[in-house]
Amino acid sequence: MKVLFLQPNLADVRSADAMEPLVFAILKSLTPADVEVALRDERVEPIPDEESADLVAMTIQTFTARRAYQLAAQFRGRGIPVVAGGHHPTLLPEEVLRHVDAVVMGDAEGIWPQLLADARSGRLRRLYRGPQPPLTSGLIPDRTIFAGKKYLPIHPVQFGRGCRYACDFCSVHAFYGTSLRYRPVADLVAELAALSGRMVFLVDDNLFADPARARELLQAVAPLGLRWVCQASIDVAADASMLDLLSRSGCCCVLIGFESLRRGNLVQMGKAANLALPDYDSAVARIRRRGMMVYGTFVFGYDADDETVFAEAADFAIRNKLCLANFNPLVPIPGTPLFRRLAAEGRLLFPAWWLAPDYRYGMATFRPRSMTEAELTAGCFWARKRFNALGTIVRRALDRQANGHNLQQLALFLAANLTSRREIFRKQGLALGPDGGLCESP
Repeated sequence: MKVLFLQPNLADVRSADAMEPLVFAILKSLTPADVEVALRDERVEPIPDEESADLVAMTIQTFTARRAYQLAAQFRGRGIPVVAGGHHPTLLPEEVLRHVDAVVMGDAEGIWPQLLADARSGRLRRLYRGPQPPLTSGLIPDRTIFAGKKYLPIHPVQFGRGCRYACDFCSVHAFYGTSLRYRPVADLVAELAALSGRMVFLVDDNLFADPARARELLQAVAPLGLRWVCQASIDVAADASMLDLLSRSGCCCVLIGFESLRRGNLVQMGKAANLALPDYDSAVARIRRRGMMVYGTFVFGYDADDETVFAEAADFAIRNKLCLANFNPLVPIPGTPLFRRLAAEGRLLFPAWWLAPDYRYGMATFRPRSMTEAELTAGCFWARKRFNALGTIVRRALDRQANGHNLQQLALFLAANLTSRREIFRKQGLALGPDGGLCESP
């Protein structure tokens, strides 16, 4: 039996910023030795028209759904069954089941051996629900599946899943609910020690959701001499001892979802962690003083946003010398409170933007309260261009406190900024899926 793991892209194009898809390394480690496994990742390689397999297993995000359905149709047209998992199939299983043979809802680890057994015997069920037990002890992702592929030189590693906050736009909370689950620290340390590269991205949506566990992890990681990046809620900046430990453990960059500079928006989206701090500038300064870079994300389109919000956010990001920044139109993901609210208010521009032939990447998907949809689309792209202008990149690179703290950090800063700049211009306005595509809206 041969299983083909498949990672669709937004469209049939290659990406310069793709990281290893960790889920497939996890599933590879759970696959019996007598099952042949291959990975095709459309972000970094084309998918041959005649790729052979007995089962295709793909992960689908909302942005890749249209392309995923086209690929599923190609394989099913040759008699190869397709199973899909990930956030989008979990949140919209009925839609996905119109295009594939089976859907996995939730995490796949708990049901993967049973699913493979069903596929071997030709009795694949339509729907599988992954249980949410404690994360498997002793499980180390098998990264041999990534050999020979051109990913970013940074290894994604996961400690825990879930987030204690419930932001109304977030698919993570819609997927996991309020549960928080963690791997044993010893397992994570063993995985980190075995990695060939020394740069790591701890991909937990909020590494500090459980501060006690985070301290245990940082203390265990510090002796490894790694350089790593993590995601955190901004309230970590209020804990000086945690920041000191974070810096000593090898963290060189913290990704923070600022989301908005306007309190009304933070209240509306339920971003409780951000509301707890008096201001963002001092929080950023406390992180940067310890030699760590800050990567900020912002969303635009909540009710308190007007056409002046884009310059406000770009000015903040440049003034605080953020190493990277994302300026995104608010995108309602199906299954989230935000999507349900906008649908109930009749403000969605498409019933399912991810399938709409007229939707383009970076485009507004709903009618904002205090600006037009055209202003939302243009304003986000303007902020991206301003922050990523070559002159602005150079000025931020000259920052010796964090971005240029040492030569390694400066090299990382420059590589990340040049890659980000290239991808911003390449993806803006990109049609999802195939030109002229299939995939009817529901």
